[in-house]
Amino acid sequence: MNIPADLKYTKDHEWIRVEGNHAFIGITDFAQGELGDIVFIEIETEGEELAKEEVFGTIEAVKTVSDMYMPVAGKVVEVNEALADTPEAVNNDPYGEGWMIKVEVGNPAELEELMNADQYKESIEG
Repeated sequence: MNIPADLKYTKDHEWIRVEGNHAFIGITDFAQGELGDIVFIEIETEGEELAKEEVFGTIEAVKTVSDMYMPVAGKVVEVNEALADTPEAVNNDPYGEGWMIKVEVGNPAELEELMNADQYKESIEG
């Protein structure tokens, strides 16, 4: 299972990669594996300010639909539009082409509350 060391993680299986004042957010390799074949992604929060743990969108797989949660508070400045036509990118490349949203981080201190790769790995191996 792929758990990149340079990312932060949530208990709800989102990852976040900070680049300056912005951050990219998606779901983990573990999460996409649990969901199975992803068929649809709905994100209608572009331009909105969202609180930490607020729902930013939903992801639909063949067997279930799941909410996706903000790892930190911030403003959604971009949605990965390519996922509308190729939602399977989340299955194939969850940390690259399968990113979901780009946000302006509202409270950088919240990043310290997230898990590092080792902590996340421990949480899913439980």
